[in-house]
Amino acid sequence: MHCTIRLPLPLHITRTRTTSSFKLKRRRVEDLRCCAQSEEEEATDEKSVRVEGVVSIVVERYGNGTSKRYLLDDDDDSPLQGFLEEREANPDTKTVGSNSSETNTLWLPDVVKDFVFPTGFPGSVSDDYLDYMLWQFPTNVTGWMCNVLVTSSLLKAVGVGSFSGSSAAATAAASAAAIRWVSKDGIGALGRLLIGGRFGSLFDDDPKQWRMYADFIGSAGSFFDLATQLYPTQFLLLASTGNLAKAVARGLRDPSFRVIQNHFAISGNLGEVAAKEEVWEVAAQLIGLGLGILIIDTPGLVKSFPFVSLTWTSIRLVHLWLRYQSLAVLRFDTINLKRARILVQSHVVHSVVPGYVDCNGRENILVWQRFMKPRIIFGVSLEEVSGLEKSVFKVKALLQIYRKEKYILTLNKLNKDTEFSVSFKVNATSRDVLRCLWQAYWLYENMEESLKNKNSVFHCLKQSLSEMENKFDDFLFKLDTAGWNLGESNLKIPNHILIDQESIPL
Repeated sequence: MHCTIRLPLPLHITRTRTTSSFKLKRRRVEDLRCCAQSEEEEATDEKSVRVEGVVSIVVERYGNGTSKRYLLDDDDDSPLQGFLEEREANPDTKTVGSNSSETNTLWLPDVVKDFVFPTGFPGSVSDDYLDYMLWQFPTNVTGWMCNVLVTSSLLKAVGVGSFSGSSAAATAAASAAAIRWVSKDGIGALGRLLIGGRFGSLFDDDPKQWRMYADFIGSAGSFFDLATQLYPTQFLLLASTGNLAKAVARGLRDPSFRVIQNHFAISGNLGEVAAKEEVWEVAAQLIGLGLGILIIDTPGLVKSFPFVSLTWTSIRLVHLWLRYQSLAVLRFDTINLKRARILVQSHVVHSVVPGYVDCNGRENILVWQRFMKPRIIFGVSLEEVSGLEKSVFKVKALLQIYRKEKYILTLNKLNKDTEFSVSFKVNATSRDVLRCLWQAYWLYENMEESLKNKNSVFHCLKQSLSEMENKFDDFLFKLDTAGWNLGESNLKIPNHILIDQESIPL
């Protein structure tokens, strides 16, 4: 990929300093401190983050192929400024007659690619993926065309119009009824389209959570269906809303359950596991249908809507409790973000690592990771790292502190809460996610004591890095001995922003 660099600033930067510039920098350093620090320590910090005779260029690479370059010159008091670069196509990659997936989709906008294809396409899927989907799409179109015709026939069979001897009004009524029924399904299908396109990358990380959310949303959809008895004139609106909610639930349910099925198939027998699951599901369906028929066929029990709604609510609550219990017994030996938090916190506080059975039992299925404490935001930009003052000095200091790491972790004190922000560098891996989590939890547990001793934030970051370097190998060793599968990981690197650093001599 070729990019045109546009830097309005000169590459040659004078190295002469005035007394006033040093005073300004001293005030900048003081602004970054959480508490007072001696002038001698201050000068030491300055010297440790400044490299004479070198200009650093930090590049933010975005998932859509564009990038932004920041020139970190020798003047620490200048504000951080970035220069956006548009992506340019590389003519060498446009091979005429190429049948590769990447070449076939070059004409698609990036927003469409992100919505339709898996993250990392085409490198994240097999070579035959695109060919299969191109044939599968018209196959599904013809299938749904047949479904519309069959629906019309079913409605006529139950008395809404007929094939012969019907008046024009009856035929029109049958067609209108079929269109309304199919429209209800079409509106519901939009929910599945939204979930699959926008949130497809979430299911591998936490299938238990999303499977549970699917049942909550599906329950809401069923409630709208139930309300059609009270408001028959609003049938299309209520049924469409219910179908939309149930379609969203299905969009969450099916991918999540496929991940769970893959977890069961430890012998590579995914097809058989799925087939046997159908046996269990069909048997449960037949029993449930039979019991439901007994309820609605009992004289006097279903004449009133309040009784029907109370019965539905009671059964639905039992259903949700049973779903939670079924997901709670799952024991994944791979590490996702929730389980990583539990493991890291246990090692930081108690120097022990729980086994995967114990850890899965402690995992909260219902809580979304972003609402857990401490709050950790992944994939932040360099401007967010630099703070409200957009300090070049702060960026240079952090780059120096994390020069050996594939990430940059910063912290912000929000009243009594602490929020961490993480920027990942190019070539970061899931191991680096674990490293930044370990450092964040050490800071969360020990930062208050360090700040009471009047240490600067930079000092805290350096101290936490030192602790991690000393103890991270022990953490990995205990993960392995506890039975965790370190060969597979669901700790993903956000690819929408990655940081790269270059240096050029003056």
